[in-house]
Amino acid sequence: MSFAADYPFLDILWSMLIFFCFVVWIWMMIAIFSDIFRRRDIGGWAKAAWCFFLIVLPFLGAFVYLIAQHDGMAERNLKGAQAMQAELDQHILSVAPASVPDTEIDKAKQLRDSGAITEAEFEAIKAKALA
Repeated sequence: MSFAADYPFLDILWSMLIFFCFVVWIWMMIAIFSDIFRRRDIGGWAKAAWCFFLIVLPFLGAFVYLIAQHDGMAERNLKGAQAMQAELDQHILSVAPASVPDTEIDKAKQLRDSGAITEAEFEAIKAKALA
């Protein structure tokens, strides 16, 4: 009683292909629905119409949306990524220290070497920077 003989190799490959296509379709629908609900350039009725179209005729609706809105989807994703990067940069700048100890010590060393500050002042600046 061999189980492998009951389910040939090509049937396994076909099942894997069908499963892969199903996962890709689910991923595509998630991407399309998230793009629809993130859009600010269309109103609620247009969003409802797209959702209805995607639910009633899922494959046709998805392909029509991708054909009609592919440039807009790319632009909205790019703007979202840029906004998140700007927000991250602003947050990093807000929590980062005002100055790095190495640069303060280098500046103080240059001032000491030029004679603008004494050795005691240099050591005080160095201790403050390292604290």
